[in-house]
Amino acid sequence: MGMNYQTGFGNEFATEAVAGALPVGRNSPQKAPLGLYAEQLSGTAFTVPRSGNKRTWTYRIRPSVIHKPFVPFAPAGKPAGELFRSSPFDEVITAPNQLRWNPLPVPEEPTDFVEGITTIAGNGDLYSQAGIAVHIYRCNRGMGNRYFYNADGEMLIVPELGRIGILTELGAIQIGPGEVAVIPRGVRFKVELADGQARGYICENYGAQFRLPDLGPIGANGLANPRDFETPVAWYEDKDEPCEIVQKFGGNLWSCETDHSPLDVVAWHGNYAPYRYDLRRFNTIGSISFDHPDPSIFTVLTSPSGEAGVANCDFVIFPDRWLVGEDTFRPPWYHRNTMSEYMGLIYGQYDAKEEGFVPGGGSLHNQMSAHGPDLEAFEKASNAELKPQKLAGTMAFMFESRYIIRPTRFAMECPELQPDYYAVWQGLKKNFSGK
Repeated sequence: MGMNYQTGFGNEFATEAVAGALPVGRNSPQKAPLGLYAEQLSGTAFTVPRSGNKRTWTYRIRPSVIHKPFVPFAPAGKPAGELFRSSPFDEVITAPNQLRWNPLPVPEEPTDFVEGITTIAGNGDLYSQAGIAVHIYRCNRGMGNRYFYNADGEMLIVPELGRIGILTELGAIQIGPGEVAVIPRGVRFKVELADGQARGYICENYGAQFRLPDLGPIGANGLANPRDFETPVAWYEDKDEPCEIVQKFGGNLWSCETDHSPLDVVAWHGNYAPYRYDLRRFNTIGSISFDHPDPSIFTVLTSPSGEAGVANCDFVIFPDRWLVGEDTFRPPWYHRNTMSEYMGLIYGQYDAKEEGFVPGGGSLHNQMSAHGPDLEAFEKASNAELKPQKLAGTMAFMFESRYIIRPTRFAMECPELQPDYYAVWQGLKKNFSGK
C-alpha cells in the first residue's frame, strides 16, 4: 500500500480512492455514488465562523453508527498506574522541583500502540476543553483488527524510536523520528510498525486545535511553511470480519465490537483531516548580531487559549541551526517563566544539557521554576571561541503550556525519574568580583 499526500495546512481537500466515489455539486445526495453512505465529521461547532470551521464529508462503505455497545476497556496485565488517562491530574501533590526522566523501556511482552500509552503529566480539564496531557507510547506489535479514536482531544504524535504507519479512515500516514503527525479528535485509526518496535511522545490537546502561529514582525515567511504539511489521500480497508474499536471518552477507555473495519472511507472532501510534518523542513529564525530572541521563534504549532499570545499549548522544536551571535552566551539562558515546559529529545544532544538528557527521556520545568544550562554547559559556553558554529544532528522539543503541568503518580514513582537532577546546577560557583 502506497502512502500518498496532498500538501498545505488547513486547506479544503477532495480525494477519492475509486473514481466516481465523490458526488459532484452535493454533499449528501439522495443516493451517494457507488452505493456508499454520506457521513459528515465535524471538528468544530456548526456555527464557528467560516475561517475556523472544520468539517469533512466522508463517503464510506458503512456508516460509523454500526457497532455494538461500548464497555470499559483496560489493557490486560498493565498496572493501573501506567494506563492512558486524563484530567484531573490530582493523584499526587505537584511540587515546584525541576524533574527529569530517563527513557521508559519498550515492553518485552506483546504490546500495541493503545496498550503501550502511559500518561506522564497533564493539566486543565478535558470536560472544559482546556489543557493538555503528556504521554509516552511504547509498542512492539501492530494493532491488527483493533482500532482507536480519541473523543477527548487531538493527538500530536512525536516518534523517537522506530517508524510507525498510522492507518486512518481518511488515509495512511507514515512517520519516524524527525517527523510528527496530528490525528484530529474523533478520527479513527490504527498503528502498525515498520521496524518491529516503536517509542515516542504524545501531546493530547484538549483545547483549541493546533494551528500555525502568527509571524508578526517576522513577516510572511519563516518557521513552518504551510505547503510542507501533508494530508493523506483517500485509502480504504474493505474487511468483513470481527473488529474492535477502542474509544477514549470522558477520560476513560471504552471498547466495542463491530463486524467490519471502520477504515472504510472510499472518498472524502473537507478540511478536517490528519496531517504530518517533517520537522527538518522548519525554517529556523535567529539572531545575526548579538543575544538571541525568545524561544517562541521555534514554535511549529500553537493551540491558543482565551488570552492573546498565551498558549494553551505551544509545540516548539530545537533543530539544526547556526549560532553566530557576537559576545553572546549561546545556549538557552537561565530562566524563570510563566509558561510550563515539558521537554523531550528525539535524537542527538541538547546544547544546554549534553549529559543526562537523552533521546526518549523528558524533563519538566513548571511555571516560575528556575532552569537553564548545567555546570558543564555553562563553563563550555562561557569560554568557547565565538566563531560561527553549526549545531547539527539534534532535535529536541517542548510542549509548553500556560497551565501548571502536573505529573502522575506513576511519573513520580517510576525508576526512570532521576532523583539527583537538581545536582546538575549545584557546582555553579560564585564568580562575583565586585565589592
